Formats: sequence, C-alpha cells, structure tokens
Amino acid sequence: MVVRYGYFEATARGFEPLPFAASAWSPTMINGPAVCGLMARALEQQHCSAGFMPARLTVDLFRPTLAKPLTVVTELVREGRRIRVADAALMQDGVDVARATVVFLKRSVQPPGQLWTRAEVPQPPSVPVATEPTRPLWGSDAHAEGWSGEIGEHQNDSRKRMWQVPLCVVEGETPSPFVGAVVIGEATSLMTNWGSAGIGFINTDMTLALARQPVGSEVGVEADSHISADGVAVGSATLFDRTGSFGTCVVTALSNAQRQVDFTNDDFHSAKASIQ
Repeated sequence: MVVRYGYFEATARGFEPLPFAASAWSPTMINGPAVCGLMARALEQQHCSAGFMPARLTVDLFRPTLAKPLTVVTELVREGRRIRVADAALMQDGVDVARATVVFLKRSVQPPGQLWTRAEVPQPPSVPVATEPTRPLWGSDAHAEGWSGEIGEHQNDSRKRMWQVPLCVVEGETPSPFVGAVVIGEATSLMTNWGSAGIGFINTDMTLALARQPVGSEVGVEADSHISADGVAVGSATLFDRTGSFGTCVVTALSNAQRQVDFTNDDFHSAKASIQ
C-alpha cells in the first residue's frame, strides 16, 4: 500500500482530506493540526510580505470539521508599515467551520538592555527523529529515559513534550517554517490536557505567538501549565528547536470525557496502524 504523507490533497473540489487528517476523536472528523495548518498556509501564502513575519495566529475551532472537501477564504484586514492583519475562514458546504486571524510584524533591530526570560529551556532529544514525519518522539518527566517513540509509555500525570518533523499540510508540499510551527503547536492541547487516563479535553481554539521562525525541520512543544475546572481547561506550552525556544502556544478546551482517548488502548493502536 502506498502511504500518502500529507493531511490534504489539492483538487478541483477544494482540499480533500487524506488518511492522516483523521481525528483521534472520530474517523469522520479532521484533526486540529490539519485544520490549523491549512489556514496558516493560506494566510502566509496570500498575505505575508517581504520583511514581515507571522508573529501571532489565533484559530477558533467552533464546529466539527468533517472528513470531506474544504475551502479556505482569506481577507487582508489591515496593511500597515509595520503591522499587517489578515483573516481566514475554513468552509464546508458554504458554512464556516473554523476561523483564523494572523498578525504579521515587520522585522527590525532589538532594543538595548537586558530582559528576564525563562531560565529552563526545553531540551530536544539527543538523536534526530526519523525523516519520516509520521513518527514523533514523545517525552515526559516520569519516563525513565525521557523520550521514546511509544506514546502509551508517557500516559501519566507528569509534564509532557513532543518532538517531530511536521507532516505536509498539502501532499507533496514541504511546509514553511511557520506552517510547521502551527502544525506542531496545535499539539499544545494534547501536551497540556493529557493525563494518566488519556485525554478528555478537546480544544476549541489555539493562539500561537512566535518571536522567530523555527530553524531546521524538527520542532518540539513542551507543556508549561494546565488549569481546569468544571469541564473547562486552559493550557500553555513552549515551542523549541535545536537552537532554543522560539514561541508559545495557548489553548482553551472543553471536557469531552464521553469520548476519552486512551493511548494505551488496543483500539487506538489498531486505528493508528490502519492509517500508517
């Protein structure tokens, strides 16, 4: 069987989801990295000018995105000398299923002086991940070796992290550094809401903020905090590469306990194997 490494195929009908776009919550839904990556791709390609960088992306995931063709419509909201803002709508059957806003900022010189910053910098694994982008390395503080390729080994109540080469959003098209950061950054929901019984929160949005673009093809995300009460959660994480930290991501999420995903369950591994 030929494995198609990408979330979508670009066709005359729009962007048609491929097997890797399937959600862990339901095979009839498209996963968050695919949705966020597709809108980030359109916004960057259509509205980022020379000298600017995408510094902040906010995505609102307010309807289930079903496993059928999608279209993306974008609009430039503000074109300024140092700040550009653009919006995107992800549509199915003429209805918005998700929306996004990106802020592009003009690069310039650093101001003088010393600033406080986080002392503990996330550390990538000592070995590179496989060039095949479907196999991330998973990490947790409670794991004896820190990192491994088996997701079920990290189902615990300690801090989580992930290291991966981002999957192509559109089949055959290498994602830009920004789009790759978005694809990996969406895993903030998984990294911050994953506990000893699996993951029972589904994110309703994400806000990614970048000080710079990632360097190299590998990107990591490490959980910083999880706060939840009455079925509502907030999580934050740091994004990093082999040269250091380069951004943060924040998500809010709703309890989805009736569809709890247990990564040690045989059904999860069977579904994963059928995709790969």
